[in-house]
Amino acid sequence: MFASILINTNAKELNKVFDYIIPKSMENIISVGDRVFVPFGRGKNLSEGYVSEIKEQSEFANKEIASIEDSNLTEENIELARLMAEKYFCNIADCIKLMLPPGTSKKNMTNRVKDKNIRFVYLAKEKDEIKFDIDNNLKSDKHKKLLKFLLENDGFDISELERITEVSKAIMKTLEKNGYIKIVSQRVERNPLQNKKIIRDEKLELNDEQQEVYEQVEFMIENDEFAEFLLKGITGSGKTEVYLQLIDKVIEMGKRALVLVPEISLTPQIIDRFLARFGECIAVLHSKLSDGERYDEWNKIKKGNAKIIIGARSAIFAPISNLGIIIIDEAHDNSYKSDMTPRYNAKDIAKFIAKKNNIPLILGTATPDVCDYYKALNHDKELVELNKRANQAQLPEIAVVDMRNELALGNRSMFSLKLQEAIAENLKSKAQTILFINRRGYSTFVMCRDCGYVVKCHNCNIAMTYHSFGNKLKCHYCGYEIPVVKTCPECRSSKIKYFGTGTQKVENEILKMFPEASTIRMDIDTVSKKNSHENILNKFKDENIDILIGTQMIVKGHHFPNVTLVGVIAADGTLNIGDYRAEERTFQTITQVAGRAGRGTEKGKVIVQTYNPDNYAIVCGQKQDYEKFYDGEILLRKRLNYPPFCDIILVRIHGENIENVKKISQELYMNLVKEKNENLFIYKPVPSPIDRIQNVFRWRIVIKGKLNRKAIFTINSAINKLNSRKNVNIFVDTNPTNMM
Repeated sequence: MFASILINTNAKELNKVFDYIIPKSMENIISVGDRVFVPFGRGKNLSEGYVSEIKEQSEFANKEIASIEDSNLTEENIELARLMAEKYFCNIADCIKLMLPPGTSKKNMTNRVKDKNIRFVYLAKEKDEIKFDIDNNLKSDKHKKLLKFLLENDGFDISELERITEVSKAIMKTLEKNGYIKIVSQRVERNPLQNKKIIRDEKLELNDEQQEVYEQVEFMIENDEFAEFLLKGITGSGKTEVYLQLIDKVIEMGKRALVLVPEISLTPQIIDRFLARFGECIAVLHSKLSDGERYDEWNKIKKGNAKIIIGARSAIFAPISNLGIIIIDEAHDNSYKSDMTPRYNAKDIAKFIAKKNNIPLILGTATPDVCDYYKALNHDKELVELNKRANQAQLPEIAVVDMRNELALGNRSMFSLKLQEAIAENLKSKAQTILFINRRGYSTFVMCRDCGYVVKCHNCNIAMTYHSFGNKLKCHYCGYEIPVVKTCPECRSSKIKYFGTGTQKVENEILKMFPEASTIRMDIDTVSKKNSHENILNKFKDENIDILIGTQMIVKGHHFPNVTLVGVIAADGTLNIGDYRAEERTFQTITQVAGRAGRGTEKGKVIVQTYNPDNYAIVCGQKQDYEKFYDGEILLRKRLNYPPFCDIILVRIHGENIENVKKISQELYMNLVKEKNENLFIYKPVPSPIDRIQNVFRWRIVIKGKLNRKAIFTINSAINKLNSRKNVNIFVDTNPTNMM
């Protein structure tokens, strides 16, 4: 017997299978998906690989498999990895890595995450016998103290026992030697939910709209049929309650559920909702967990001990058997698309898995991705809608403030007079406020007013941001920091000015204007520590802090009943990002952040500040009119041939030598043109908008067309015909979320 092996390597030329002889001793135990070690090439060390096929004959096999290490993959995993490698222009091995247990390391197998074992101390004699010896035979006070404690607390962590009783491990060893106790090493599960307070709740009565959505999805669950539903529900319409009741149905049928959320900051609140309804049958997977916690959660899922799996994008690869439903919440969010190899979209993977398992897939959102909505209107997805708030609350009133008029009135503050009055009123009434600005830091760039010099990162061609905490300038791309600049390096002028606004500056200005207000800030600088997302959100809610100031991570999904005012400090930020989706992102942001207001009994108010009040994304956002926005956006995209009417394939050429990057870019462009694929429109290579990051020069080629097998062959063929890469890396990204 023979096995086709995929070698775990990044080398493009090795992105294929190699046949090996299966030793007789392995014939009855080897299976597709097994991780094996094989002799490869001229090196003495064995190479890691994965079994992709087992067959009776091979013309090429001349070496034997050395060993089988473990079996964490399935035939479905291998099939998915092959499809992903083709669609996302990467090696199959890159895709396989996503499906392995957390902590799996090819380079250092001794450093892999392992089970956590703790030593516990148990009594080794009957309690009556020990009590007799304490009273009559034992002379050591420390021996007596320890045994008395264990009589009430048998089976205690040895380290905690030492800390609480102040009895050393040497004393415990003596008691073990004399037969009074036994010390046992046991595996313990690292549970990220162990400190959660669970307050159970009951299912709510669905309104007519919710019931209709529930029944449509329930039909597919009961009949074991695949369907992709786009659940378009306005903010506060009760989408989560529909999810909960559908999952209840799935569990009732003996199956399991997968729920994806876009931001780690959303995870604590949604986990709380699920714990309250279902108890501890939940596993979570996201990057803020420790390696050990992720490893244990992965094993918990594989063993079938979790009925509900909640996680960010990568949780789509969790080893879930007997799956009954997949739910993707806030499905419009960009974070479901990976910007690292492999550059996959979790929605595509979810669709593959749902089809394979004949189960429904739900994409839930208040502001659908334009491409998803287009497909739903053209019957490629099932469109279901929730058009009213579940608790009969009204949508918030949205006011747009033209900041040009504020300047004309002499108001040079970052807060319009209307927003200032609304904040003051909220403080007086003890209601909470959210202020959103999609920039962290204090000022977004630093410029000399005499010569126009802008302080840029010496590693990246990007302006540095001023952070008042630490009085430093930081690059948000590579992390490089320098002390604040006081004189211009070019002309020596002292007329250095800080332009733009970030979260730190908003917080400082609020405290100057409203010194009595309590504030809390949520951005990438404040959530770097473990559980910091949850701690900030809980503090805002539980301590009734007056004002939450934050970036994109506060926009989606959060439920704060006491928030009645939301201020969008600069709605124009997403309008000027140099991307064809700028208007879509602006509309989504306004609608989503507005949805945080008025979710309780009091009506909400939203104030949007802008210098472009007539922009159709802002006009439609004010009216919360998705259909009107979509109608305008889809006409524009059709005219300009943007998705969904084509795919955009971005070929990035990166390297440390600018001349090599230019040369390879030109050669690749000529190879693409020579392929003569009339269905692809190929633009000439140009520097990327941000043309240098971490001292790596960046060029790009933009291709428009439908990504089909012929297009994939054309692009791969052009890349493979390059004469020499010369230390230049080439990445292909389909429909990227970031065109920069």
